[in-house]
Amino acid sequence: MAVDPQFDVTEFVRRVLAEDMGSGGDITSAATIGAEARFTAEMNCRQPITIAGLDIAIAFFRALDRDVRFEKLVKDGDSVEKGNDLLRLEGNARAMLGAERSALNTLQHLSGIATLTRQYVDRIAGTGAILLDTRKTIPGLRLLEKYAARMGGAENHRMRLDDGLLIKDNHVAVAGGVAQAVRAAKAADTGFPVQVEVDRIDQIEPALEAGADRLLLDNMSPQVLREAVALVAGRVPLEASGGVNLDTIRAIAETGVNYISVGRITQSAPSVDIGLDYSLQLPNS
Repeated sequence: MAVDPQFDVTEFVRRVLAEDMGSGGDITSAATIGAEARFTAEMNCRQPITIAGLDIAIAFFRALDRDVRFEKLVKDGDSVEKGNDLLRLEGNARAMLGAERSALNTLQHLSGIATLTRQYVDRIAGTGAILLDTRKTIPGLRLLEKYAARMGGAENHRMRLDDGLLIKDNHVAVAGGVAQAVRAAKAADTGFPVQVEVDRIDQIEPALEAGADRLLLDNMSPQVLREAVALVAGRVPLEASGGVNLDTIRAIAETGVNYISVGRITQSAPSVDIGLDYSLQLPNS
C-alpha cells in the first residue's frame, strides 16, 4: 500500500540510514563479518500487533543490498498474533545488519500507532462513530504516522493547515465570538467546509445560524454530548474531542456523534515488539 503520493520513500530511507550509518558505516560488522557472508532472517512479532510500514522496512534492506530476497507473510493493516512471522529475508550479512535498526525502528513505531488505533476502533464498533486522527504527530513524520493510523482503521483529519478549515477557541477569542468567526470564515470563501470548535451548548445555535458546516464538540461529557446531538438534530456532522481514551471512547460514541478525534493514537502510541532472528547461510547449503 502506498503511504501517500507526496511521501518520498527513497529520500526517507536515505536520510534515516545516513543518520544511523554516519560517514564510516557499520564499522563493527565490517570488522567482524566477511564481505561476502550471507544471512537469512525471520522478522516476527513478540506481541499481538496491527502491521504498518512493512514495505518501508523492506526498502531499508534493499537500499544496502539491491539483491536482497524477501517473502512477505503479512501486509499492512493485518492484525497478527504473538509469535507470527512477518517477513523472511535473505541477503548480504553486512547490509542486513546495517539496515536492521532503521527498519525495525520504523516498523515498530508505525505498527505501534496502527495497533493502538485498532484498539480504539474496536472499542466503538457498532456505534456508527468514526475515529479520526489529529495533527499531533512527530514533526517530519506526519505522512507516515497518519498512514499508520489509516492502517489501524482510523480516517485522517487535516494533513496540513491548508487542507481544511477548523476554527479553534483561539480563533474565536480573537474574532470576538463563535458567530463572528464563522461569518468571517464563510466570507473568506476558501472552498472548504467551515468547522468550528464549541465547548458550550449555548455556542451551538449561533454557530449554526452563522453558517457552520460542522461542529467540533470539545471536552464535553457524554451527558452534554447527548444534549448537543439532540439540539443539532442532524443539521451538521458532529465531532467529539478532548479527554478521549480507551476507557471513555465507547460512552462518547454512544451519544450519537458522527466522529471522535483522538490525538493519543499518534502522539502517545508505544512502539511494538518486533524482532529479527538471523542464521548464517553457509556456502552451497
